[in-house]
Amino acid sequence: MALTNKDSNKIDNLELSIQISLSGLSFCVLNKDSKTIEALKAFHFDRKLNPFEVVDYLKQLFETETTLNNTFSNVCIIHDNDLSTLVPKVLFDDDYLADYLKFNSKILKSDFITYDAIVINNSVNVYVPYININNYIYDKFGAFTFKHVSTILIESILEQQKNTNDNKLYVNVSENHYEIICIENSKLQLYNSFEYNTKEDFIYFILFTAEQLKLNTETLNLVFIGNISKDDALYSIAYKYIRDISFGNRNDTYKYNHAPQSNYSNFTLLKSI
Repeated sequence: MALTNKDSNKIDNLELSIQISLSGLSFCVLNKDSKTIEALKAFHFDRKLNPFEVVDYLKQLFETETTLNNTFSNVCIIHDNDLSTLVPKVLFDDDYLADYLKFNSKILKSDFITYDAIVINNSVNVYVPYININNYIYDKFGAFTFKHVSTILIESILEQQKNTNDNKLYVNVSENHYEIICIENSKLQLYNSFEYNTKEDFIYFILFTAEQLKLNTETLNLVFIGNISKDDALYSIAYKYIRDISFGNRNDTYKYNHAPQSNYSNFTLLKSI
């Protein structure tokens, strides 16, 4: 989705992308001319905030992070929540957005619902963005684009997996939640998101998903991306049950002023630019 402003006339060479959840946010700044990520930062909240508190945090961030006050040729907001659902394009009708969502998400009558087209697999991602955050960004920058985190995730992984016969279960790990994507023969079989508080929660939902999809944990190829490493307790407990574990790769060619933690961390944020 894009919100436009007729008065917007940005000619700078910088692009800003901000990924926002109720548990934290991250941002990056790309210099398009030099193909350099000039800034890459993440902030985790002490507790789960509500959308209004997140806006207050964002306002403070713009006051303290001078990088955010540059002129940008493009601003992208990534809404990271579990208020989304996929609909095959042939079945999609934008008159029924709330009907698609109400079966697997708690939505309010006042919620603004929108959608992203996912061309690579002929589907539509219906979701609830944080509209107060959109309003704040619009007031600050004018024109900007926004997407749901799962749109970027699905597009990027399907692009990497196209023309392959690999069957993989991708897990994109964040601080208190993760997304699971199952790919079979280069096609999307499942997307879902889960919250976790303990390492036991973490492995339970992965094993539950594998069981529902009738995937054998002895042969399952589990691919981690996001905020996880081999030293983490999350990795250790996963390796107890699933032996074929690897890490993904963003496959980007950017230069970095400050290198990211790994070549698979900040996956959706860096894939959004």
